[in-house]
Amino acid sequence: MIKNISISLLPSQAANADDLKKAIADECAVGANRISGFEIQKKSIDARARQPKVLIAAQVFIDEAIIPKPAFDPDLQNVASAPPVVIVGAGPAGLFAALRLIVLGIKPIVIERGKDVRSRRRDLAALNKEGVVNPESNYCFGEGGAGTYSDGKLYTRSTKRGDVGKILQLFHHFGADENILFQAHPHIGTNKLPHIITAIREQIIACGGEVLFNTKLKDLLLDGDTVKGIETSEGIKIQCTAVILATGHSARDIFTLLHHKKILVECKPFALGVRIEHPQILIDQAQYHCTSRDIFLPPASYSLVAQEYGRGVFSFCMCPGGIIAPAATAPGELVVNGWSPSKRNNAFANSGTVVAVDEKDFAAYKFYGPLAAMHYQQMVEQKSFAAGGGKLMAPAQRLVDFTNNKISGTLPECSYIPGLNSVSLKEVLPAEVSIALQSAMVDFGKKMKGYYTNEAVMVATESRTSSPVRIPRDKDTLQHIQIKGLFPCAEGAGYAGGIISAAIDGERCADAAVAVLKKKS
Repeated sequence: MIKNISISLLPSQAANADDLKKAIADECAVGANRISGFEIQKKSIDARARQPKVLIAAQVFIDEAIIPKPAFDPDLQNVASAPPVVIVGAGPAGLFAALRLIVLGIKPIVIERGKDVRSRRRDLAALNKEGVVNPESNYCFGEGGAGTYSDGKLYTRSTKRGDVGKILQLFHHFGADENILFQAHPHIGTNKLPHIITAIREQIIACGGEVLFNTKLKDLLLDGDTVKGIETSEGIKIQCTAVILATGHSARDIFTLLHHKKILVECKPFALGVRIEHPQILIDQAQYHCTSRDIFLPPASYSLVAQEYGRGVFSFCMCPGGIIAPAATAPGELVVNGWSPSKRNNAFANSGTVVAVDEKDFAAYKFYGPLAAMHYQQMVEQKSFAAGGGKLMAPAQRLVDFTNNKISGTLPECSYIPGLNSVSLKEVLPAEVSIALQSAMVDFGKKMKGYYTNEAVMVATESRTSSPVRIPRDKDTLQHIQIKGLFPCAEGAGYAGGIISAAIDGERCADAAVAVLKKKS
């Protein structure tokens, strides 16, 4: 007999194989000796009560042999001689678009402005230790995209956009831990994701695709309103009839290129604010109702939302046991992001905490037109850099001091390696953002005990939450509404918001590109 069950266990029970099997047997009302095996299908933490529980959904085999699942087969083929599609960007959208093209018998040519994932490390070290920004190789640009060295969270709400399970299976196939297949909030970790990205690239090349690093898009080659190829910054021209534009949310030069070529881009509202870091023990105490976290529980996370003065304020990309990192893509600008290693075992917890901004805010600073949000974003990042004092030191303020308009006399220990400079963040952030944040901090403190504390530090500026433009595309063909053969894709085009949703959109754009190629053949 095969039975599907759901059980609630103490963390220690869920972590012990014998206790887990006994609990499963009890739920099935049979002896443990009759349990042939089981497969965990979903695992999550329920911390609403004073005693946190682990919720497990499982398929149980009783008195019969386990039916092994067939091995996952990505169905890749050799495409060395197939017609090409150019993919601009080797982030999750670009890499998964490439894999999908290979499945469909088309050769992907992936161009990436940055370096391979291993070489990026040296540039990230220079960012953290010396405050030196390489505009082509940083936390945002390079193989694997922004997600590679900023956490590897795989949780998404975009289940209606595509097959999330298949994307997770592909990550597992290329080396991710099996637990991503059943964890409610799967996470790979910055320390493990680079090896997986490398394996994906090696597979693309083994199948006859190409991956070109240090290769930047200079121009789109058009014949009227139709793509006929691209030109790189080195002057190399690649002929093709389909281009998937998967450049990520920070490719300002690409947004500017499209605008100058009179290819339609649109201003898009986004969200901007700070990174807030607490000692992880405070978050554990608040979320698990404890004085010290059970060793069988993961470091706690949180998600907070408020409406302040008609604006949405929300936590974003929460990193338990994480680190705040400099994510600037140009000298003279300061951007912060967060990441966690796979074990999430650092002493601090950080989260982006951001405020929605829109066209009326951009206009107040005399930014108009399709690139208004981009210029507003850039203005705040430059102001943040100046307030930090150079070398990517970040302007910062204790949380309660911020709400009380008091410059902090000292700042707490922080994971941000370049260092902090105590300032009034009210003088750094736009007024509409700081006012909403001040109100939200008090509200968040009411929703989560221990959140509103001067042991927390606010670090500016978290500004790359999403693309500041949308590149409009036809909802059916996914082609740009003006340019045939151009497929705006994922985060940079305003159609995704994370690794999984970007990967799904990459696959969708690959399908759409192949459909166009088949019509032309």
